[in-house]
Amino acid sequence: MRDFTKKLRVLLIDDNANHLRGIKELISLETSYNVVGATRNANLGLSLIKKYRPDIVLMDINMPEKDGLQTIQAINKSGISTNVVILSGYDDSDLIYRAMKLGARGYVLKTMASSKLIDAIETVADGKIYLPSVLTTRFFEYFQNSAREESNIAPGENLLTTLTGRENEVLDLLTQGINYKGIAQQLIISETTVKTHVNNIFQKLQVGDRTNAVLYALTHGFKPSSMQAEKTAA
Repeated sequence: MRDFTKKLRVLLIDDNANHLRGIKELISLETSYNVVGATRNANLGLSLIKKYRPDIVLMDINMPEKDGLQTIQAINKSGISTNVVILSGYDDSDLIYRAMKLGARGYVLKTMASSKLIDAIETVADGKIYLPSVLTTRFFEYFQNSAREESNIAPGENLLTTLTGRENEVLDLLTQGINYKGIAQQLIISETTVKTHVNNIFQKLQVGDRTNAVLYALTHGFKPSSMQAEKTAA
């Protein structure tokens, strides 16, 4: 649960000096967040992450020596708990998929309005996953296609049919990156009840964690309501 009495600690990694400076100024002017570090070097960024343990890391993908994807892997290996938001000039579906698969909690394009970046930080700080609407549908479609190729799924074997209506509602919110508290608020039930539903989902889908539950759902034809809404809007 987020402690709103504490200032969010943000760390910036981007090899473009002008962009790095601009983002730092934006955060300083428009938020009360504490920028604990800003660097153009991913290796130095890793050292700063270990030193300051930031809540949010805003990071570019295309960097020399060590790119953003490699840096996420290094953060994972270090065991440090922090939330990475990719801030990139590339809207390539493969890059988005790979970044999110490695554990990035958000992805924002540099060409987007500054308000989107602030939204991303707030959303991720609240325990959710952030993808701007323009990228959501493309990401889920790519995710499903890639996951199918990586999995050896037996034809006709679909454990989703064993879920109850309420468990499907919980699973839908899980695929959107919403945490247990958020699910409880949306479904007007207790967090304890949410956890019970989640445990039932794990058992029925024969998985051990949230990530694999979502992966199973999407590779077996589950359509998140967020993606359906995007297609309707389009």
